[in-house]
Amino acid sequence: MSPLRRRDRPVLVYDGDCGFCTSSARFLERHVPVRAEVVPFQFADLDDLGTTVERAEHEVLWVDRLGRVSGGADAVGRLLTEAGGAWRALGVAIRIAPVSWAAHAAYRLVAVNRHRMPGGTAACRLPAAERPGAGQEGRGSR
Repeated sequence: MSPLRRRDRPVLVYDGDCGFCTSSARFLERHVPVRAEVVPFQFADLDDLGTTVERAEHEVLWVDRLGRVSGGADAVGRLLTEAGGAWRALGVAIRIAPVSWAAHAAYRLVAVNRHRMPGGTAACRLPAAERPGAGQEGRGSR
């Protein structure tokens, strides 16, 4: 992994093979006013972002302008905080106990069951290396 690197804008990394994750990322792009690069981990330079395929297939990731990586509910909270306005209040609340405990539990529940969520498929349940089309050029960490 690379050392922390300053960025012009933050990066949201999600699972592009998961329909639920992709729909969620598109929703955020349309409705949450944050100027971030939104990229599926399958097409991201994960080494440059300071993370791994194993982490990216486990949870959504937020890489801030300073290169710090947050995952799961904390990543969502940081994205919302960055958006400002009413979103900022929600993002801060998600990151402070005891709300953070509930947010983490809810995130894990959804993540484990994403294949059952709207847009989810059986492929969402498989590790990235076992999914149909795995091993194609441009996938995972480059």
